[in-house]
Order: sequence, then C-alpha cells, then structure tokens
Amino acid sequence: MEKAKKKQFGIIATIVLAAVIVLGLMWATATARRNEEHQDTLARVQKLGRIVWGVKADTKLFGLMDTKSGVPQGFDIDIAKAVTVQIAKQTDTPLSAEFVPVSASSKMQLIKNTNIDGSVSTMTITPEREKIIDFTDEYFDAGQSILVKKDSEIHSIKDMNDPKYTVIVIVGTTAATETKKFAPKAKILAVQDYATGMQALKSGQGEAMSTDNAILYGFATENPDYQIVGGTFTHGPYGIAFDNNQGPMIRETNKALATIKKNGVYNKLIKKWFSDVPGLDWHSLEAK
Repeated sequence: MEKAKKKQFGIIATIVLAAVIVLGLMWATATARRNEEHQDTLARVQKLGRIVWGVKADTKLFGLMDTKSGVPQGFDIDIAKAVTVQIAKQTDTPLSAEFVPVSASSKMQLIKNTNIDGSVSTMTITPEREKIIDFTDEYFDAGQSILVKKDSEIHSIKDMNDPKYTVIVIVGTTAATETKKFAPKAKILAVQDYATGMQALKSGQGEAMSTDNAILYGFATENPDYQIVGGTFTHGPYGIAFDNNQGPMIRETNKALATIKKNGVYNKLIKKWFSDVPGLDWHSLEAK
C-alpha cells in the first residue's frame, strides 16, 4: 500500500513538474514576444494600426481635457494627430491616433511598459532623460519666461535684477536657480504650485512669476491683465518621446515633423493655439 502511494505521489509530482515546465516555457515565449514587440515600436504600431500617444490633460493650450467631449485638446494633441497621419503616408500603413492622459511622473514609465507608444506632452529634452528614453528632433522651442502685469515697468528678466523686486517660482522646478543666474539681486518667493503662484502674483507678493513659457501662455490667456515679456532666457525645447533604441520610429517621426513644418501644417497649428496669447509674438514660434 505504502509503495503504491509513493508511486502515485511520484506520478503526480512528475505531472505537476511537467505542467510547471510547460507553463514556464509558455511564459518565456510570451515574454520574448512582448520584448520583441517592445524593441520595435514602429513594427508594433504598424501591426496594430494605431499609435497610442501619452498627452497632458491639465496644461492649457498644450493638452487640456475637454469636459464636453471627454477628450484632451491642445497643440500637443494636434501635433500627434498630424504626425500620425504623416507616418501613415510614409509607411503606407493605415494608422489611427489614440490618446492616454499622462502626468510628469507617469509618462516615462508608461513608455517603458508599452502602455503608450510615445509621448507628446510638453516634455523637455534633457541628457538625463536621454539615458532612459529616445527623443525626436524638437517640435517646440520652450524655455523659461516671466509673466507680469500689463502696466508693469518690467520688460525682461534683466529688469528684475534689483532687490526691490520679487520673482515667484514653484517648488521643485529649476526656475529659482535659473532666475538667479540672470537676476541675482532679485528676491525669490517659492510656492507649492502654479495656481498658488498666480494668486501670489495677483495679490502683489511678487512682481513677476517665472516658469516654463508653455505654462505661462496658459495663464496669460486666462488672465488678460497679465502678459509674457522678454521672450525666453533659457533653452529647454520639447521633443516627442519613445522608448530607447527606437531608431525606425524616431526616423519616421522626425521625417513626419520635417514634412508638417515644410508643408505649412505646423504653422497653422501655431496660429490656432498661440495667436491669441497676450504679449506673445506667435510668429516667432513658426517654422522658418
């Protein structure tokens, strides 16, 4: 009896072990397939017939959720649509554009996990990020600017170089450091978020708010008594982001960006989103 039980146990153990091995091989095969797809974004989007873009849903002018349609609207979204159409033409592949809202903290991980194919989300090209993901050529010439009241005597960051002036910046950004390079005598007031910063500016706690020009454009359109002055005093252009080692996708996207800049589509989008921003020479943003 005992010998029979041992034999039965051995058979069961063998079956379980075989099942584990089979499941392991299946998992390994599936993982390898996912990794293979993960390694070639262009092949994946062509196979599925869509490009899933990560976009902002809380940044006016670039990506803001439309409460009526439930779909983000903005310059970044329109750029993603135009690039998708152009890549479809270049590769002779039917492609649709889909959008997933992302945040500053989530977009890179979503790219790495292939939850999104790429991101058009006011993403500054930096050497640190380029170690993890790939960027296309720049599609928007962003940089730090200042927002002031329309009747202000301040016309550039250099005018702020006086201890009588206070510049409002946001905690966690590089705005304070960069401001001090150009206006070392100015006082700095750091607040927790952009809404608080705008309120501080309105209440007279500072003479200017400084951050990325793209963000200030949104505040300028919502607050017509305020305007951006002096252009940008830093250079932090935006690029379209993909996972690393994505040569084919980067090449096709760069080609698409070059085409929409050459054929006038890009400039139409610049006019659409930025021609009404107070104090902004929107022509300076056009592709030359």
